[in-house]
Amino acid sequence: MNPLSATLSRVKPSPTIAVTSKAAEMRRAGHDVIGLGAGEPDFDTPDNIKAAGIRAIEEGKTKYTPPDGIPELKEAICAKFKRDNGLDYTPAQVSVGTGGKQILYNALMATLNPGDEVIIPAPYWVSYPDMVLLAGGEPVVVPAGIESGFKLTPEALEAAITPKTRWFIFNSPSNPTGAGYSWDELKALTDVLMRHPHVWVMTDDMYEHLAYDDFEFCTPAQVEPALYDRTLTCNGVSKAYAMTGWRIGYAAGPEVLIGGMRKIQSQSTSNPCTISQWAAIEALSGPQDFITSNNQIFKRRRDLVVGMLNAIDGMECPVPEGAFYVYPSITGLIGKTSAGGAKITNDEAFATALLEETGVAVVFGAAFGLSPAFRVSYATADEALKEACGRIQGFCAAMT
Repeated sequence: MNPLSATLSRVKPSPTIAVTSKAAEMRRAGHDVIGLGAGEPDFDTPDNIKAAGIRAIEEGKTKYTPPDGIPELKEAICAKFKRDNGLDYTPAQVSVGTGGKQILYNALMATLNPGDEVIIPAPYWVSYPDMVLLAGGEPVVVPAGIESGFKLTPEALEAAITPKTRWFIFNSPSNPTGAGYSWDELKALTDVLMRHPHVWVMTDDMYEHLAYDDFEFCTPAQVEPALYDRTLTCNGVSKAYAMTGWRIGYAAGPEVLIGGMRKIQSQSTSNPCTISQWAAIEALSGPQDFITSNNQIFKRRRDLVVGMLNAIDGMECPVPEGAFYVYPSITGLIGKTSAGGAKITNDEAFATALLEETGVAVVFGAAFGLSPAFRVSYATADEALKEACGRIQGFCAAMT
């Protein structure tokens, strides 16, 4: 007898974790592998934030806390939303979870009934559709391809909405493309949502502070205040503060929704790590100047990677507005054969052959719902990026 539930048959493991794990296995076996799959900064957590965590340990702040966060952290989150986004929330409207993923999952679990639909623009973060499926809903994937700058058009959003639509998941800057919506582009989407009052908005603003050139971040409830009462604004400390392993995500929204999320969390993980919560207060409330200097490094790396990948015949790599990913199209390489004899029938075949023949690990586009493409994370050292992109150039040049 199979002990697993039927629900598990609807979902798949995270492809990004799978790629990272395979690269690590090859590295342990003695292969020269450059991993461009992991979505985390290579910077260390800033010293003041680490010190806040150490201080919490030394002061004995190691006990259980309320299920969805300590009051002090909720107050810091409210101050952050006011400071950065012009949004007014009270601590009762805030939920703190074990990373941004738990926040999104709790919200879906608390709101979805069988048959409810969730609109997800593609390319999407790999976990969105599977979390919807686990919660009993139906993901409605809407392509937002390279021709529109990987941004959903108002017309496509309008066409995807049905009476069953429960949520619209909005991610800017995007994982995996780095595409960021301007105020006007987002206003065009919120205008559509205003015509459909049964549709709620779930934002994933995790890459808010990783923005380059003239791009200015904005979030739906900020652009259209009338959406405030049906928007869950989600964020976290993982990316901008180099705190991926500390596992703190947060969201603010209507109290009734936050209460439902609290109930889910109280019966699953209960409170996020107490020490991490105190460190997150320092992250949100302490000096922010290092973000600008880190972004200068990320921008340099972005330009390096975009330039080297766009030099490849058959590859097109748009310049992203934010995050630390690029999402090059490989339409011109499909149908070719690698030097090692691999037929490049799709982007998964491309990524597999690239890893096996050159030791460069990327994530294939099908994992993000839009092919043929692949994702590169440029959150790694410049020399490693130069070497990896050089290997990709050689790999593609040798194709026949």
